[in-house]
Amino acid sequence: MEDKIITYSKETREYLVGTVTKPFSHNPAIISDYYPNVIGVQWDSKRISRDDLSQGAKNTLGGISTVFRVDSWAQEFESLLQGQGYTTTAITHDGNDNSEENEMIIQQALTMLEDAFDKLDAWQMQDLVGGLLEAMGYQVRISPKGPDGGVDIIAHRDAFGFEKPVIKVQVKHRKTAVGGPEIQQLLGANPINANSLFVSTGGFTPSAKNVAQQNGVKLLDLTELVELVSEWYEKMTVERKALIPLRKIYVPV
Repeated sequence: MEDKIITYSKETREYLVGTVTKPFSHNPAIISDYYPNVIGVQWDSKRISRDDLSQGAKNTLGGISTVFRVDSWAQEFESLLQGQGYTTTAITHDGNDNSEENEMIIQQALTMLEDAFDKLDAWQMQDLVGGLLEAMGYQVRISPKGPDGGVDIIAHRDAFGFEKPVIKVQVKHRKTAVGGPEIQQLLGANPINANSLFVSTGGFTPSAKNVAQQNGVKLLDLTELVELVSEWYEKMTVERKALIPLRKIYVPV
């Protein structure tokens, strides 16, 4: 008992640290049949932002799944919990290290891409989303800096914007989640009859998801945006690629 446990919140990009208070048990009634295995945890009030970690820790923890180990980075987490800066820790690898398995490499790359996206400012993120839509074959009009009336991007298939579907897009690049009223604002913005896409790097509240589902609004969080940009990157313009410079690598299978 009193073992430490760490998990990650993609929405806030923070690590939660807790202490095990009850041993493992098999009890589907607590959560669901899909998650029958549970342990008791007392979560600390202090969280660790991913931005506060050293680059080495970010690289090692890049492939974040449901369960992971911090191994040699435990001291860094402990220092940050105590309000101290991190100290660089030497990492050694033995011949039995399986951290370079293909799936782990892919997950690490995607999470490190999230780090790069997080460093963009609001206008750069807006341009990146516009570049993604252009790569998908849309004509794009991006609102200039200043009040935008609730719509950052208008996308359509033909040069004049007559051909449907027309898509209106709102982009929010921030840590906090988008709420229901912001989804409603996009729905009420011109053009009224356009399809609606809301991009939020801070995620969405349950209320926002409910409003979006009821009104056919497509939601994209940071993880989904990273996956789409990775998929369409080769078709993006040089100017948009410069926002997130990537280099293709080949992983043996």
